[in-house]
Amino acid sequence: MQFNHDNMHGVRLAEAFVNMLGDGSWDSDVLQELLTSHMFRSPRITPEYRAELREWAVRLQSVFAAEDQEARCAAVNDLLAAGVRRVFLTTHDDMLPHLHFADASETLVERVRAVTAGGLAIFMTEAAGERLGVCAWRDCSRVFADTSRGGNRTYCSARCGNADAVRRYRGRARPS
Repeated sequence: MQFNHDNMHGVRLAEAFVNMLGDGSWDSDVLQELLTSHMFRSPRITPEYRAELREWAVRLQSVFAAEDQEARCAAVNDLLAAGVRRVFLTTHDDMLPHLHFADASETLVERVRAVTAGGLAIFMTEAAGERLGVCAWRDCSRVFADTSRGGNRTYCSARCGNADAVRRYRGRARPS
């Protein structure tokens, strides 16, 4: 399956927000850097915005942790209802036509909610409701969006996959 990586910034932003919950790096500078890297122009992070974005990240986590396709769709629908006021097609900055889920006049938090909810919805349709998950390594709780060719990823990174393989190997190699 091929994913349109130009449409991935909403799902990647959702992934990054959820992973920030576990990383413990929830400060304004980190948030500002993250939002700037995801095409938000000059994001100003107030203490209120920081708290609201953290609450939103907790809600985003439910999509990645959902047990099955039906639960994942329901979680995305809840996010869409809470975060998207309107959807429109646009062109700007020499880009091809693409969807926007928020207007530039909306607050930073409203735009983040819309972009992440919309991005997850697009990804879900492209991935047939699958390919979102939580790392299978017991010592990791990072989430991921699987864009691999095979679509059978279970770890957030090769590092976690290797660590789990070593743990399993050592468990088998121990004498009884």
